[in-house]
Amino acid sequence: MKTFFRIACLAIAAIPLMNCTQQSETTEKEGYIGSSDIRIEDGRMSPEVLLSLGRLSDPQLSPDGKWILYGVSYTNIAENRSCRNLFLSPAEPAGDGQTPTKIQLTKEGKSVSNARWSKDGTTIFYLQGGQLYKAPFTDGKLGAARQLSQWEAGISEFKFSPDESRILFTSTVPNEKLKQPKDFDPALDKARAYVTEDLSYRHWDHWVLDIPQTYIAPFGEGLVDSSQAMNILGDDAGKYQVPNEPFGGIEQICWSPDGSKIAYSCKKTETGKEYAFSTDTEIFLYDLESRETVRIPMDGGYDTDPVWSPDGKHLAWLSMARNGYEADKTRLMVADIDEAMMVSNIRDLTAGFDYNAAGPVWSADSKQLYFNALVEGLQAIYRIEVLDVSGTHHDLAANAVRITPEDAWYNFNSPFAMRNGTLLASWCSMQFPNELVAVNETDGSFRPLTDENGPILKQLKPCRVEVEWLPTVDGKKMLTWIIYPPEFDEGGTQYPAIEILLGGPQGTLSQGWSYRWNYRLMASQGYVVVLPNRRGTTAFGQEWCEQISGDYIGLNMQDYLTAARYIKSRPYIGKLAACGASYGGYSVYYMAGIHGDTYDCFIAHAGIFDEAYLYYETEEMWFPNWDNGGLTEYAYTPGETGPRGDGKTFGGMQQAGSPWSDAPKAVRHYSNSPAANVTKWHTPMLCIHGMLDFRIPYDQGMAAFNAAQMMGVPSKLIIFPEENHWILQPQNALFWHREYFDWLDRWCK
Repeated sequence: MKTFFRIACLAIAAIPLMNCTQQSETTEKEGYIGSSDIRIEDGRMSPEVLLSLGRLSDPQLSPDGKWILYGVSYTNIAENRSCRNLFLSPAEPAGDGQTPTKIQLTKEGKSVSNARWSKDGTTIFYLQGGQLYKAPFTDGKLGAARQLSQWEAGISEFKFSPDESRILFTSTVPNEKLKQPKDFDPALDKARAYVTEDLSYRHWDHWVLDIPQTYIAPFGEGLVDSSQAMNILGDDAGKYQVPNEPFGGIEQICWSPDGSKIAYSCKKTETGKEYAFSTDTEIFLYDLESRETVRIPMDGGYDTDPVWSPDGKHLAWLSMARNGYEADKTRLMVADIDEAMMVSNIRDLTAGFDYNAAGPVWSADSKQLYFNALVEGLQAIYRIEVLDVSGTHHDLAANAVRITPEDAWYNFNSPFAMRNGTLLASWCSMQFPNELVAVNETDGSFRPLTDENGPILKQLKPCRVEVEWLPTVDGKKMLTWIIYPPEFDEGGTQYPAIEILLGGPQGTLSQGWSYRWNYRLMASQGYVVVLPNRRGTTAFGQEWCEQISGDYIGLNMQDYLTAARYIKSRPYIGKLAACGASYGGYSVYYMAGIHGDTYDCFIAHAGIFDEAYLYYETEEMWFPNWDNGGLTEYAYTPGETGPRGDGKTFGGMQQAGSPWSDAPKAVRHYSNSPAANVTKWHTPMLCIHGMLDFRIPYDQGMAAFNAAQMMGVPSKLIIFPEENHWILQPQNALFWHREYFDWLDRWCK
């Protein structure tokens, strides 16, 4: 079954947007980076074009509903940096034939973030250089800014209480469990070493020298500093993380509507080992007056993103049921909360819904919740009634309303605000990056509010997108996106193709936009890009998602081969490359040893080469423990040490997914690691890795390259000493893209 995309950016094309910018009366500061004036003569997207696009984020509706405040980050490749400044857009979509206007508020040379309106709309607060500032706002202009904080460790993010009498903010404190030489002897202040006696000593791309913490301070009574602030963890300050590393932010903490309480997400575990193997993060309620804390009793997996209802009677949050499984179904939970923080009537609204919920947002009357979910390859906005007039609780399967239409090939995020029956949200697709959009709640129609990158994107030739539902080896159907080069000629030209081997392994190839793996950019270089949503992807129900755990070498690899055979059967396809990152890199290395003849070249970024060794060196142990064999049981109780001599357990944790496990799935998994098949490698291979990648450390990429060299395989190694699992610095990103396409062109064109 084939469906055609109805041409690039149709909804945006419906209104002739021209990115008309009005400049606020503000001085351009030293180091300021503005929007790009790049000119594209051949209509071809390039890595330079990709890096020239503005990155829009964090929209906030003004109290009077007139303006949307947001930030845009622009990149200067020559200076190898980006800078984010503030803009305004009208909250009302422009009429047909009219050009929306944006107003630039700041021209700072140092990034401005976390901008928020005052409750009366006369002031804008924001962070810069780790400190809080405010500036008066009048008639679309900002006045002179004034610093409001002096916090030594710097403020990461903040939220005001509803009456603005208090401020909640996140920062860090030193980690007492990871020592340095100066901690043992102050005279050794120039020595560099990290010393620990427990696990969880590093995250993602950094050693855990500091731990995230959350503070509350009175606001409007002088500078926000350490003399006024209170850590919400009280006696446990510095012991736990709030918000949770490595990616948690202020969305894990929420004020109650009356400002008397805070709900927050925290993994309150006792030891580094337990922390490394557990995902048991729970929701806690904190009373500011009594300083008492109450835990919402879930006793299981990952609970996060609490959101209080406007009437203060309910709390919604996201929840995974099983401890140790980071790809478990994400449920939308609601509980009733009384004034004494008594928790009752905990219920799963998504019990009959086979997809993951995300981004919960309450309606103003506290009767409905909005959220987004990836469903059959597209991210849509949904609405569910929490209570009907009789007080009966609804189940999402029967009562969810999909607001955005099923035939709209875009990804919509949950609304950041509601206005006169219209949901204000952000959206994107494979054709354009994040922009703002107004969605009619009644009929799902939508109109763009911004077109930040229109002046650049309108210079590009469009790429056609199709979707195929391919039959799998076990009789199921697999959604596969296909993107064609500009001016694609099915009858007269042969094109090389790229098959994307998805990372994760749980994730989805959807209508999203990436500045790292950009599929429109790949197609614009003359490649047909094939994106199969193989087993393990998350938008097709939990059974499809969970099948991959313990079966890395099985059905998902057959799904890749199904897509490869399909695209190679097309008369217009010549050579085929396979490219993937993270688990996608694992897939590259595995395919190289088992099905190398299927592909003409490989590219692996941050790929897993030796599964057994990765288990010993990655920083989050719960992931390989579950996915490599399954967590048999988690039965830790405080004070229990458990047997420590049998090599299988500690603290009640049974490591069924470890290299020493005798669980059948684990034995099969480790015996089929990509490293076991290097003698069969013969297809050209590019290995890329960042040295600050602690999720899949860079020696995995080096080992794969060394093996390829010893097997006589044409191969190339690129190591980025200052990058993590992703390549983020502008010049590094540009070099990454150039090398990526150079390798593809060498072997496929």
